[in-house]
Parts: sequence; C-alpha cells; structure tokens
Amino acid sequence: MNVLVYSGPEVVQTSLDHTLSTLRSILLPFYSVQPISQQALVSQPWQVTCALLVFPGCRDLFLSKAAPVIDAYVQDGGVFLALGTGSHYSSRGLDQGILNVASTSISKDMLLRFFDRESGSYIYPSFHPSGSDGTPRPVAIQPADGERIDLMYQSGTSEVVGVNDGGRRNARVLARYIENDDVEGAVAGILYMVGGGKIILWASSPEYPLTEEPASSISMASPLSPAAIDLAEERRRTLMENTLLLLGLQVPEAAMSLCRPLPQFLTSHFIKPRITSLITDAIAAPHSGTQLTTFEDANDKFRFHVLPESGPLLRDTRVAATTRTDPSTWQPKHIIVCPEGHLPDHEQTPLFDLRLFFSALSAARKKEGVSEDAEPWAIGDALLYGEAVTSTQTMLDKNPRFMGLLPAPLVSLASHQLAGRGRGANVWLSPSGCLQFSLLLRLSLSTFPASKLVFVQYLFALAVVEACRDDSVLGESAAPVRLKWPNDIYAVLGDDDASKKKIGGILVNTSFSGGKVDIVIGSGLNVLNPPPITSLSQLLPPDEDHQLSMERTAAAILVKFSGMWSVFVKGKGSFEPFMDLYLQRWMHSDQLVTLTTSVPHQMVRIVGITSDHGLLRTLPERTGWGGASDFVDLQPDGNSFDLMAGMIRTKS
Repeated sequence: MNVLVYSGPEVVQTSLDHTLSTLRSILLPFYSVQPISQQALVSQPWQVTCALLVFPGCRDLFLSKAAPVIDAYVQDGGVFLALGTGSHYSSRGLDQGILNVASTSISKDMLLRFFDRESGSYIYPSFHPSGSDGTPRPVAIQPADGERIDLMYQSGTSEVVGVNDGGRRNARVLARYIENDDVEGAVAGILYMVGGGKIILWASSPEYPLTEEPASSISMASPLSPAAIDLAEERRRTLMENTLLLLGLQVPEAAMSLCRPLPQFLTSHFIKPRITSLITDAIAAPHSGTQLTTFEDANDKFRFHVLPESGPLLRDTRVAATTRTDPSTWQPKHIIVCPEGHLPDHEQTPLFDLRLFFSALSAARKKEGVSEDAEPWAIGDALLYGEAVTSTQTMLDKNPRFMGLLPAPLVSLASHQLAGRGRGANVWLSPSGCLQFSLLLRLSLSTFPASKLVFVQYLFALAVVEACRDDSVLGESAAPVRLKWPNDIYAVLGDDDASKKKIGGILVNTSFSGGKVDIVIGSGLNVLNPPPITSLSQLLPPDEDHQLSMERTAAAILVKFSGMWSVFVKGKGSFEPFMDLYLQRWMHSDQLVTLTTSVPHQMVRIVGITSDHGLLRTLPERTGWGGASDFVDLQPDGNSFDLMAGMIRTKS
C-alpha cells in the first residue's frame, strides 16, 4: 500500500522533504511513501492503493479539481493528514475567513474541504494564505495522551477554529500548545471523523526533526540542554508514530538496521568452479582477472577483493552500515570474488544460504529434466549476492559498460534493497522476507526478433506463478497466486477487490548494442513477510509443517524460467506454447472494463493478449441492436491499467 504525500506548487519544499523522510523512517518497509502531483490526484486512480494521503505545510490555499476527489476518498473510508495546517469548522456553506468566493472567480468546489454529514458543517484545512506570517518559531505542546514536548518547530501561525471547547462529537483534540506559566492554550492538533474516514490536522509542524535544518537553528537557540532537546526529538517522533496509528496504519516495531550497502559476493555453483574466473577475466580483458581491482562506470565505482582477504572489509562495512549516511557517499561498491567454487561462511551471509541455494538448483533441475551442462553455464550457476544493495536492477542497467562486459546468464540477488525500482516511477519495497533479484540475459538480434521482447515480462511472470505451485515452494496452496497483466503477481483471496493483494512484480529493461540485446529481468516476490504485507507464507494452512525458504523459492523460479526460456528462444519469441497456461493463470478472463481513452468512454471486455505484439486484446460490448465490433488492442506502455477498478486510461 502507498502513503502518498502531496507535492504540488503550493507545498513548502522543506516541509515536503522532511515529511517524506520522517514518514519513510517510520513506515518502511510496511508502506511505500511517495510524492503525488496535483495532476495525478485529478486523473489517476490513486485511491485504490492509498493507505494515507498527506499534505505537508503549504504556503497557499489548495484550489484544485482534486478537492472533491479527496473529500470523496475520505467519505468512503480513506484517511488524510495535514501538517502545519489549522482548520475552520463552519456550519455556514462557506467560511468567509477562508475564501470569499463572491470576490473571486474560483468555484468553491475547488477549495479543499470535508463535509460532516452529521452536523451539516464543513471542515476547512486552513493552509497559510500568501502574505501570512511564516516566521519559524519554537513551540511546546502537551499531547492529550502523551508526554509533554518542550520543543517543536513551527512555521507561521495556524489556528484551529470552531472546536476549542472540544464539544464536537466528531472531533477529538490531540494536543494543545503550552503557553506562559505552563498553561495549556490553543489546539495544536485535532482529529475529525468524517463520513467513513478520518482526518488529522496538526497546526504545529511535527515533520521537522530538531537535529536538522531549519529546526536545528531553533534548537541551538533554545535554552534547553542537549539532553532535553534529544528527549523532545524522541517525543516528536513518538507523536508522529501515534498519529499514524490513530489513522489506522501499522507501524513496524523496529526500523531496518542496515542503512547503506554491504559487499556483494561473486559466487558460482560448485559444479562449475571456474565461473568466477571467467567473469573477472571478461571484465578485466585484455588483462587477467587476477589483476582486477577497480572498475568505474556511469553510476557506480566497483572495487574487487578476493574471499580469503575479505575479513577486515566485511567487519568494517557491517559496522558502517548501521549509520545513516547520504547515498552519494555509498561508493565504491565492493565485490568479493569467491574463486574455484569456494563460498563464504554462512555467518557472512546470514540471510541467504548459498550452499542450500545451489543444492536446491540442482534438485530442481533434476526434477524438471533441465540439463546442468549448458554452456557457458546454466541460469543460476553464476550468482552475485549481497545482503544489502542499492538496487539489483540499477547496478546492472545503469552501468552499461560493466553490464556489457559481464558474461550472461548472471543473477544478482539481494536480501535488502535500499533503493529498489518498480515499473515507471514506482518504488519496490524490499523488507525482510522479500525475494528480489535481477537476471541478466543476452540474445543475438540476428536470430531473435526484437519485436518479441515484449513477451519476456509475461514469460518470467508465468515462471514465477508456476514455481509457486511447485512442491518445494507452496504446492497446492499456491492456487490463489495469479497474474495481473502486464507484470504483477497477486494473491487472490476472495471475490472483492480488497481481497486481491499484490505480492510481486516484474521489471524488464533492454539495452541494444553491437547486434545484441542485453535483457535485465528484475523480480520481486514477497515470500516470508509477516503481516500487514501479504506474502506466500500466509497462503500456507495454519497446521502446515512445510517450511518455505528463500533459497528453494529462488531456485524453483530460475529453473522454471530456464525451461521456458529455452523453448521461447528456439521458437524465435513465439508465445504460443505458453498462451493457454498464461490465460489460465491470469486474473482478467472475460473482465469488463471502462476504456477512457476513447470519447465517449467505452465498455470493453478483456479476451486475451495478441500473439504477435503482446497487446491486451479487448472486445467492445454490444450496444442496442449493434453488431459485433472490431477488437481494441492496447499496449502496456502509454496506458494506465487500473484493472482492479475496471478502468483503462491514457497515461498523463
């Protein structure tokens, strides 16, 4: 689920930055915290996956066609949080203190407000109007259910008007300012119940850490001791956590301890001990791989080490990884080469058992009848593993020289990604229990048509779904695991949309050079995640004694895909051998959706995908006495497919 933070032109940039960083530090890995534009609020189906909509401090009123959309979202059960924002509770049709519509040409429907049906009143978030006093100042507040916070940053003056007496049945005062002589004063934070949802408005600015600018300047000028400032900062964070809990979000008990990348191990299957030497020779050419020490590319600088001499590096980097630092300092990226089939001790890779993975790979190949004699080696035999990396996808496709020199196939797998990538601008969260890796493949365009590359994402997604059905993974318990076109994996736990949970996704990038194409397939699958994240482990019956493992799941996926890939390449990209199985496993057969890319909007029924270009094939519904219409085929890129809500839109 997403926590969406508004980033439109009215927003104060420093408030936006600190809102994003504070929410991410509290909510990751349970939620993806992402900015959202005003245009997206109007045109995109953001409500479907939105756990919380947040407005940082704004320098101007929010006037947009998105205003009634936001109100409808809350009325239908959504939750809304605004920071550095007061409120006016008005029983009049419009509070003249907010905006005098009579003196403007702006429709009142463009003004953000929430309708309280019980009282017939409106709640107006009172963002700072232009020209108001935005001077930052220190404040102290007393939460209603918490310990006093002696120092908090506040930019400007925001007031909560109309509920100071606390007599509104749908309103709850969360905190008050502490005035001189320790007297509780005006309302600093308030919760409203609106329709089926909730809104919380903080007149103060709890998104600003006291240890960072601009709040640190106020902290330094404060008469409080350093210890008292640290205590205030701790309570500020607790206030934000409690706010999120009140809004129904789940807060992880502890933040992920790894804050920067750890070294990666370049390893090979013990049946192919020369693989790592062949890889380092290819990178170092025309020199020997034994002379390889550094390699610098567009995105990263790599430094190479050998396993027997890596002890001090591993100790030092693990200590450093617990301290949060700017990502620009995460260079170089260390790669430890494991020669002649040697593998690091399990203590050095505590979250992924490399010996178990390679053994599971051999067992899966034997079961599937896949040969281990492939040249130069089979998919999965060459593995680059890191406990924590930036992104397995980025480290390959954003370093084109490095990627071009790497022999294929090669798998890059990580237990944690610090900057995982999803489709488009999406972020792929990678909490503990998520299996994420990227697979590098290479094809000659003289024997494989480039137009068929679109099917690679479908093929790999199908391999993931089929691997889940393997006895080494879930077996019969994998029946709910389905495909969502074009590149997502879902667990379908019921008939309603709320019972359809995303558990994985596929991202494919291609790079063309010298008559060849490099294909990087990124895959993320929730395997062992605890709730609230839906994962494969939750599909097992409570009395099931079968033990899921990351290693066997990874091996099953790679071997399933390996067999499919051989057929796919020999067939020059034909998807026909897989079409029937794909349509059995996807979620969309006979689904009726609204196509908003045409005027007027058109109801179409999904009937499949085209075998030539992999387009989504739909058939317009008959209207009146009209006859059959031609197919309407839609490509993955250029359209926004909100198939959960039954809508297809043009991407904005």
